[in-house]
Amino acid sequence: MDKAVTTRWWLVRHAPVLNPERLVYGRSDMPVDLTDEKALRALSRHLPNDAVWITSHLSRTLDTALKLLELMDENILPTRETGFAEQHFGAWEKKHWNDLPKGETTRFWTDFARQHPPNGESFSDVVERVGPIFDRLTRYWAGRDIVAVIHGGTVRAALANALGLSLEAALSFHIDTLGVTRIEHITGVDQPGWRVTGVNLRY
Repeated sequence: MDKAVTTRWWLVRHAPVLNPERLVYGRSDMPVDLTDEKALRALSRHLPNDAVWITSHLSRTLDTALKLLELMDENILPTRETGFAEQHFGAWEKKHWNDLPKGETTRFWTDFARQHPPNGESFSDVVERVGPIFDRLTRYWAGRDIVAVIHGGTVRAALANALGLSLEAALSFHIDTLGVTRIEHITGVDQPGWRVTGVNLRY
């Protein structure tokens, strides 16, 4: 049998978003709050050196990643993957929940996993979008540590794909800002596959 190869994903949700009006902002590019240097520094001490770094195309993930890399004294420019973006809320983006049509939001929350906002995505759509990219990068960077600074919905979608979870099971995970979810893909063993080493870890 071939030698075992372990690919380690460090899924980090970005720092808190500056959103005092509490607007819907899934795919919108909102500024990020990086003032909690104590939390950022604590997280940076637990991330691996010489890792592959990936973010979505949204600035809140890239800015968080660059701050963490600065604290780690790592000179790396993360790869930006548009497919790792947060769920798209379509016509609801940048609007207040209270201003949205009640019929549309009621229907959405009755089956959050499969219903989608007007011109937007359901969580099921996110899982289907994230899966092929996640699989491709796992193969391409086999044997490496991969730090992905992404979004809560993207982390849940990655867990759904890796573990074969139902949509409802994946949505049951609470993912904090600056929380870390660690999963590993192992090949070259009798039972290859995924294992979880930590979900929503805070340092």
